[in-house]
Amino acid sequence: MALSIGIVGLPNVGKSTLFNSLSSAKAEAANYPFCTIEPNVGVVMVPDVRLEKIDAVVHSERIVPTAINFVDIAGLVRGASKGEGLGNQFLSHIREANAIVQVARCFEDPNVVHVENKVDPVADVMTVTTELCLKDLETVQKRLDRARKMAKGNDPKEKLACEIGEALTKHLDGGKPARTASLPNSVDAVAIVREMHLLTAKPTFYVANIDEASISNLGNNRHYQALEQLAESESTFVVPVCAALESQIAELDPKDRPEFLESVGLKEPGLHAVIRAGYKLLGLLTFFTAGKPEVRAWTTKVGAKAPQAAGVIHTDFEKGFIKAEVMWWEDLVTLGSEAKCRDAGKLAIEGKEYVMRDGDVVHFRV
Repeated sequence: MALSIGIVGLPNVGKSTLFNSLSSAKAEAANYPFCTIEPNVGVVMVPDVRLEKIDAVVHSERIVPTAINFVDIAGLVRGASKGEGLGNQFLSHIREANAIVQVARCFEDPNVVHVENKVDPVADVMTVTTELCLKDLETVQKRLDRARKMAKGNDPKEKLACEIGEALTKHLDGGKPARTASLPNSVDAVAIVREMHLLTAKPTFYVANIDEASISNLGNNRHYQALEQLAESESTFVVPVCAALESQIAELDPKDRPEFLESVGLKEPGLHAVIRAGYKLLGLLTFFTAGKPEVRAWTTKVGAKAPQAAGVIHTDFEKGFIKAEVMWWEDLVTLGSEAKCRDAGKLAIEGKEYVMRDGDVVHFRV
């Protein structure tokens, strides 16, 4: 699934450093605003310990993890909705992303320039959010004007569009993102909102770029605490990451990473949590196929049925779907083989209505 998460924020808060650590692509990271102009795209492998455990049973020739795209987008400044800085480019690049992770600086360092000359992650987030809201207001008002004209003919859909447009106008004008608005939830209402492609309707979470001292003591980082309160008010979440430290981890040989992580008080790279958060935000799950050629992770949407999951592997599999042979990954690892799962009644034959679970190991029959 070609899904992407846009990394956004004010200039010089650590977006490109985070991106470089996430992916093998190397975006330029420097201590001045607008270092990133064209968006950089990195295909990031999703860490999943289940792959190696399944492979220990199957002994395949290769392991193939699933992946997600992260896009490093140019920093936004006040006035971007009116074209200030790289505003128009920034906004168009956000529009192309499926979800957003907004990076906010949560550390003090006089040697690192801040575009607003102060460290205030909530203010930084609100600057970005306000600019996105202003751009969305333009979009909503155009749709509202059209709906008001067409509603004169008693078109029920356009009357609904008027109701939604008026509610969104009030909500966005208050600096609140569209994703937090209370709107009708009918099929037509959802379609009307989706057709506007609103920037602030995109699912969003935050990354708090912290200093190394805060890793084991987030409670003492007032900037992080303030950002977490904001996220809770929006029913989303914050992932704390020390981007400078993560860039060091990314440069290490994989065999040297465990010792380094232990030395700084981490069980795993913070970026693993960012990747998992992005996965969660997009409503995705992972299922596996396992055989001698490869053990492979695949991505589908939460709630997908077996034929849809088969279609992720190949469109012909969805069209020709007959059945799915399904094992739970832990059963396969514990029992030691597909044959033993079958003998123990742990291999199920499922039809077209089967809803996929995160962790299913599947053979599709077509």
